[in-house]
Amino acid sequence: MSISRALQGLKRFTTCDIGDALVKLKHPYGGFLDGLQMYSPGNGTSIYGPAITVKMVETKSPGPTPAQHFADANEAGHIMYIQQPKGLPSACWGGLMSTRAQKLESQGVVIDGRMRDVQEHREMQFPVFARGTSVLGSNTFTRASEINVPLQFKGDLWVYPDDILVGDENGVVVVPPPLVQQVVELCQERWEIDEKTMAALKAGEPMGPTIQRLRK
Repeated sequence: MSISRALQGLKRFTTCDIGDALVKLKHPYGGFLDGLQMYSPGNGTSIYGPAITVKMVETKSPGPTPAQHFADANEAGHIMYIQQPKGLPSACWGGLMSTRAQKLESQGVVIDGRMRDVQEHREMQFPVFARGTSVLGSNTFTRASEINVPLQFKGDLWVYPDDILVGDENGVVVVPPPLVQQVVELCQERWEIDEKTMAALKAGEPMGPTIQRLRK
């Protein structure tokens, strides 16, 4: 399945729908990037796109340094996924970076770490998901080390370049491309069941028997 077809299929569903489908498929943690939430812009925003991954390290750590600023690695239709070392007080993403990403037609950024300049992101309506915020810039704390490498989120859950990231007000999930078709089919099946369940509950039917009848 092409990336464009995969995205069109997934765009009918929320992160909750997709996470439930991935649990059924036994994908680690249902693809849920636990602890990451939307800081900008809100208002029902959803983003869907293939990942561009960025590994951040502490400034004095040994290892490679990209030839370009990592913000310049954004691409149209993609979502940048940034992993920052745990426990640092600083942000690794700010308003200037969102300005550059938006110019490159990025769909948004997902940060396993901290961001800052919340109001600036909201003013430009650029989607930013993060673990938290900070008043401190990266400056002497972190630097980009590698771009488009596999990154371990938690246990067996990894984010790979070109994995499909989906973010909305519920949170963020990551979908491996080989699972997209099955995820779409399962989401559609559950959506139809949920519609019947909702109709029954609105008609006054009790929750227990309704769930038992429709969600076997």
